[in-house]
Amino acid sequence: MGGTKVALRLEHDDLSIRESSFRWAEPDGTDAITSGGATRDLELLARHIRELCAGHPERLTGVGVALPATLDATGAVTAWPGRPGWAGVDLRGALSALFGAAEVRCADDGDLAALAEAHEAGCPDLLYLGVGTGIGGGIVLNGKPVPGVGRGSCEVGHLVVDRDGPLCDCGRRGCVQAAASGPATLRRAARRRGEEVAFTALREAVRDGKQWAVAALRESGRALAAAVTGVCELVHPSLVLVGGGFAAAMPELVAMVAERTAALERPGHPLPPVRPATLGGLSSLHGAVLLARGLPD
Repeated sequence: MGGTKVALRLEHDDLSIRESSFRWAEPDGTDAITSGGATRDLELLARHIRELCAGHPERLTGVGVALPATLDATGAVTAWPGRPGWAGVDLRGALSALFGAAEVRCADDGDLAALAEAHEAGCPDLLYLGVGTGIGGGIVLNGKPVPGVGRGSCEVGHLVVDRDGPLCDCGRRGCVQAAASGPATLRRAARRRGEEVAFTALREAVRDGKQWAVAALRESGRALAAAVTGVCELVHPSLVLVGGGFAAAMPELVAMVAERTAALERPGHPLPPVRPATLGGLSSLHGAVLLARGLPD
């Protein structure tokens, strides 16, 4: 469950798979700041879950949910800047009502994306950054997410990389999310071009080598590289992967992050390679499935 869209995956014991996705409805009036928006979102989620499971009467044995929202110990949403109307919603209760007796486990989408990428790459020690509507990420050490499911999330997107940088939706200035997310990159591109820039226009302009577009994307790469460098000085992963929907659709970004990260190495202290995430924009979804299957314990 992201701030813009939701991806669903149903796996069966016979190894068959069904997937679907949908976008949240645009905020209507005061929905963005009241529980009305959450009610509408939950109704839309319920409809798509019913459609995905239609014709498959077997009992669900596990449900994993990856999302960027912060939950309290009871399963209520305490903060979700991308969907502020969800604050106070009993998410655990709402999901239990949807899925009946199946165990529902929720965790941070960045942590689960990192876990899925580590599982896919066969790498027990890595840093993952997911660049999309926001920036999530996670650290996996010895095959387990840090700090661990149920013990808080690894908020890589809120590392401060510029003390005088743009205002983040968390209230601070200079978070890597405020500097390098998809929307942040589009805003920077618009300032350089002098008019609004849609994602498709930016992608095409970068591919065509237009200076305003490449420069806007390169600034995002520099911010991401600063975050990568800071984390690697602390935990020393053997691999850095960059994914998320925005990065997956803008492959030039990962190359820019890799180039800048290499330039930030200290003598005698090489930084790990930076590569595109294997699972693209669906890392969190695959991590949610691992959570549903009981990983990590």
